[in-house]
Amino acid sequence: MSADHNHKFETPPHERTWIDDPKNVDKIVYTLYAVCALLILIDPLIHKHGPFAIEHVWGFYALYGFIGCVFLVLAAKLMRVFLMRPEGYYDR
Repeated sequence: MSADHNHKFETPPHERTWIDDPKNVDKIVYTLYAVCALLILIDPLIHKHGPFAIEHVWGFYALYGFIGCVFLVLAAKLMRVFLMRPEGYYDR
């Protein structure tokens, strides 16, 4: 790889949007953290109608969602082993 390929690609100033500013991205991430924390904190206040006792445990759905996401990432890594093709595969 030559030195030309090591530079960071940047959007020209006239094409930038508000999401290109790292400060705005940080605001979005921190807002997401706050919303998640708020939802976990109000979880005991919400009456649930689940048929299984474990669904009534505090933070169950947050933990269930987190475990599901971890499983999907691990499954994708495993699938990559047998689905990945060489770099010029489609150019042949």
